[in-house]
Amino acid sequence: MTTDNTRVLIKNGKTVNEDEIVNQDVYIEDGIIKQLGRNLSVPAGTRVIDAQGKFVIPGGIDPHTHCEFEFMHTTTVDDFYHATKGAVAGGTTMLIDFISPKLEESLVDAYLSYRKKADSKVCCDFSFHSIVRRWHDKIPEEMAEVCSKHGINSFKMFMTYPTFMLDDSELYLIFENCKKLGALAMIHAENGSIIKKNSERLLSKGITGPEGHELSRNEEVESEAVNRACTLAHQVDCPLYIVHMMSKQAVSALKDARERGCQAMGETLAAALGCDGNELKHSCFQHSAGHLVSPPLRSDRTTPEALMRSLAANDLQLTGSDNCTFNKTQKELGLNDFTKIPNGVNGVEDRMSVTWEKGVHAGIIDPCRFVAVTSTNAAKAFNVYPKKGCIKVGSDADVVVWNPNKTRTISAKTHHQAVDFNIFEGMVCHGVPEYVLVRGNVCVDNGEVKVVKGLGKYVETPVYSPYIYNKENFSKMVKPIK
Repeated sequence: MTTDNTRVLIKNGKTVNEDEIVNQDVYIEDGIIKQLGRNLSVPAGTRVIDAQGKFVIPGGIDPHTHCEFEFMHTTTVDDFYHATKGAVAGGTTMLIDFISPKLEESLVDAYLSYRKKADSKVCCDFSFHSIVRRWHDKIPEEMAEVCSKHGINSFKMFMTYPTFMLDDSELYLIFENCKKLGALAMIHAENGSIIKKNSERLLSKGITGPEGHELSRNEEVESEAVNRACTLAHQVDCPLYIVHMMSKQAVSALKDARERGCQAMGETLAAALGCDGNELKHSCFQHSAGHLVSPPLRSDRTTPEALMRSLAANDLQLTGSDNCTFNKTQKELGLNDFTKIPNGVNGVEDRMSVTWEKGVHAGIIDPCRFVAVTSTNAAKAFNVYPKKGCIKVGSDADVVVWNPNKTRTISAKTHHQAVDFNIFEGMVCHGVPEYVLVRGNVCVDNGEVKVVKGLGKYVETPVYSPYIYNKENFSKMVKPIK
């Protein structure tokens, strides 16, 4: 394991940013990128990594994880150690996790609680979004405090789940407050009222297995909520980030809203790019329940490629994992009632490889776009660019040497996460992170994972991101790519 003071020279590679690929070397010292170019003059004793024939890319930023998340009467099995270990193994060097306050807990107390969980365990850098699960008179004050004192610039709201769901008037007030604070509003867009009625109807007909999940929340249920969330945000001119967009209809609703002037961006998931909803019909309960996530994977087999093409066209801007993992026993809480199956899948370790396989290797996106949707756009949206999300002098040395010619086969038997199931089981991916540096520390060394608990640092995300609160910059971020 190297140290923060170790000097590293990455030679003979092709550095990739969102807009260009350059043949140049990268010199790293004290956790910072110090020099870029050829024939660099570096101190004696500098470690040299040969990247001949490989890409040198910024470490991935996963904008959507749930570590140690208490949900549906249980807690996710991937804690901050296992999730960040898996992240680093897969080429991701920063997570943005969701703080979920208990019903009577303040946003500030929830932040402090999550820091206690995370600080001693994280293997890579991390930030937080805060979930707002209810509205009351103190919420504006609490939101302001976590922004100003604790470096959080994003708040997530839900339009579904009984204990999280907010109504339109509450969303309006929170969007209004996000705009006032210079924060980014995030939304889980599904119509919870329709889902409740559909679920009751399906259960009454004896449809109790995982296949009932997608039936209860079809594409229209998602797209209606996307349209409504965009409409509400537009009323108060609040920038909006729609998490885990899973269907073609939802993406179409987002595009329509942007054409009306709504300042909204969209994220999809590695799961949606690599799998489809037909797995929910599998005869094995563990297999089918293991694929259950909300919004659901779609049974339309053309959806994964369509979502990738939406990333290529910039109709969608980011890929997350929504890593929210539950084991076999936990999934069996809903053995006789699909509404009680804990919602969530893995993805933090495999997000980069799946996106490369289904995007770059498939010829749909190029390496520059890959870097944009897996790292740079998240750094810009959450205001940590150019500290993160790029290969530039002065940036943190979160760097991955990516071998596009090497393959790996994904399996729960070999992944580094705690969960006992992997939705990508058996998928062969072209594209492997051979070296992963977290602020200059070589944490994957020629394929060998060498993470250290507590190495990661908390990264504040300041309000008023110039890529979100400058409309010209935002328009460039979501401008269609022909």
